[in-house]
Amino acid sequence: MTAHEIDYRIFGEEMQFVEIELDPQEGVIAEAGSFMMMDDGIKMETIFGDGSKNDSGFLGKILGAGKRILTGESLFMTAFYNNLSGKRNVSFASPYPGKIVPIDLTHFGGKFICQKDAFLCAAKGVSVGIEFSKRLGRGLFGGEGFIMQKLEGDGMAFVHAGGTMAKKELKAGETLRVDTGCIVGFTKGIDYDIEFVGGIKNTIFGGEGLFFAKLQGPGTVYVQSLPFSRLAGRVLASAPRAGGKDKGEGSILGGLGDLLDGDNRF
Repeated sequence: MTAHEIDYRIFGEEMQFVEIELDPQEGVIAEAGSFMMMDDGIKMETIFGDGSKNDSGFLGKILGAGKRILTGESLFMTAFYNNLSGKRNVSFASPYPGKIVPIDLTHFGGKFICQKDAFLCAAKGVSVGIEFSKRLGRGLFGGEGFIMQKLEGDGMAFVHAGGTMAKKELKAGETLRVDTGCIVGFTKGIDYDIEFVGGIKNTIFGGEGLFFAKLQGPGTVYVQSLPFSRLAGRVLASAPRAGGKDKGEGSILGGLGDLLDGDNRF
């Protein structure tokens, strides 16, 4: 194996965290902000690039960092190493309610494609790169643009699914249609494209967006019930307006209260 062979345990139900057990000289890479806690003896290091062993040279680091810029991530990642003789643990937490999904890349042909904000952490040696879409429709209407993240190597990686996670095994030619924001990731054998919902009523009054993600097997697809964009939209919609008071959202009293106190700005 080129990636470090790590052990792990996942704790919790709604707000999970993953505990990585590191043998001496083993390491794990993670996105900034996912760190939770670590044992004494773990060395934390900020690295430039995509975290793989292939970016050891200066040019490799530049290319790895460039990939991360295209996915909207920071130039840097964080690596954690066990520099002592015994086993040590380091833990990483979910960013919001959902499930942490362990991905053994050796079971998926060494490659897994995921939404750019789904990646949590991985064994040192796993490459975190970009996956370009070659289809114009997917790039323009897929919700994530032309670019998704790809995890490559032969080690363990961990991604986060918001809400409840569903795992779908698709046979050759079998098709699954999914809301574009609800995709967590899929294996390299999946054919991914965008499909127009169709129909005047569906387009104008459907409220579900104009496009589906069309995923065709063979391969494995992971789907989330609560993408972060949906969660953030609900929070923003429920937040009181600046300087306003909560008079009963969703009721007729809310609208009447605005009229009575003169808060009827248009």
